[in-house]
Amino acid sequence: MEKVTAGHDALGDFAPKFAELNDDVFFGQVWSREDKLSARDRSMITVTSLVASGITDSSLKFHIQKAKENGITKEEMAEVLTHLAFYAGWPKGWAAFYIAKEIYKE
Repeated sequence: MEKVTAGHDALGDFAPKFAELNDDVFFGQVWSREDKLSARDRSMITVTSLVASGITDSSLKFHIQKAKENGITKEEMAEVLTHLAFYAGWPKGWAAFYIAKEIYKE
């Protein structure tokens, strides 16, 4: 997995410790444990968690893009979001589909 610098890029000057934890621990140490859980599975879990929590902002967009890069197909993403909408809520499903549709059209 390539090094993530989003924390440093967005918040490095304002909150350097948070940026370090985001980039080095969360995206570094946690996401790199692919011997325990694949990046593909982590992506699916992350998208599900964000949608279920009602987080349909740039975080969800980033993680749906990451899911695509980690091998989750358009058909699989549509199935995940359809299934999830019944558990997390229909409006959350709609919001997630709008984001996913944009990402998978590319």
